[in-house]
Amino acid sequence: MKQGMLTPTQYDLLKEIAGIDDIPEGAYNIRADGAAAGRHSTEKIQITPKSDHPGIDIRIQPGVKGETVYIPVVMTQSGMNDVVYNDFYIGEGADVVIVAGCGIHNDGCSDSEHDGIHRFYIGKGARIKYVENHYGSGTGTGARILNPTTEVYMEEDASCEMEMTQIKGVNSTVRETTARLDARAKLLITEKLLTHGNQQARSDVTVDLNGEDSSARIISRAVARDTSEQVFVMRANGNARCRAHLQCDAIIMDHTKVQSIPEITATSADAQLVHEAAIGRINNDQMMKLCTFGLSEEEAENVIIEGFLK
Repeated sequence: MKQGMLTPTQYDLLKEIAGIDDIPEGAYNIRADGAAAGRHSTEKIQITPKSDHPGIDIRIQPGVKGETVYIPVVMTQSGMNDVVYNDFYIGEGADVVIVAGCGIHNDGCSDSEHDGIHRFYIGKGARIKYVENHYGSGTGTGARILNPTTEVYMEEDASCEMEMTQIKGVNSTVRETTARLDARAKLLITEKLLTHGNQQARSDVTVDLNGEDSSARIISRAVARDTSEQVFVMRANGNARCRAHLQCDAIIMDHTKVQSIPEITATSADAQLVHEAAIGRINNDQMMKLCTFGLSEEEAENVIIEGFLK
């Protein structure tokens, strides 16, 4: 696939969600308006289409290190409802980065929706970093809807870091994330979310720590503006000697509504589970300090929000 096979708008979306403005090197699969716009496998990473569902299988051979796989989705057709099933098989001892995400540009009056179901099977001692960005643009009245489902299955000594960010422009999102950890597996999930207007967002995370000395840290950082609404539900189930920390921090502004519901359950006397949640307005002292440097209140507010969501 070469430059020019996507439209300029699709390339703009690609840059927003994946940080690239051209077709990447190595293994990739780019989906545009419900179809494969480009796909490339390497000797050690194979990407193949499914035969029973829309979507792909990504197989990363054992021991692969230092490679990045790109699997972004872009949509520019109003009224489209796109569903994909992507399965990742990460071989024992591999260490890779996976960049995903979806961008929707809607200039029409009909809703556009993408539902991505991602399943990760992470082998013994393997390590992955998964980056998923969601972004919406366009001047149409039709909504931009993103509903990701993520399932993570981690074998012994596996490590998984997930960064999930909703940049802006998404009218509605329901995110469901589940993870099951075997012995000594380590999971870090960081969610960053900005809602504005009358947008709605719900995130539901459940982690089962089934193996001895497994650990998980789930962090949510969110900003709600205008009349938007957010709901966060975080659950950690300690079923063995393990550690888990759930943390939800939110800045609430204007006339928004934010709910944070952390839940911890232990079935083992050796489980160590902690949760904390905080919702509040922007710190006035920070605002005043930035304004003394010559920033307007709006500029100072934006600086604080950008720093909070980094």
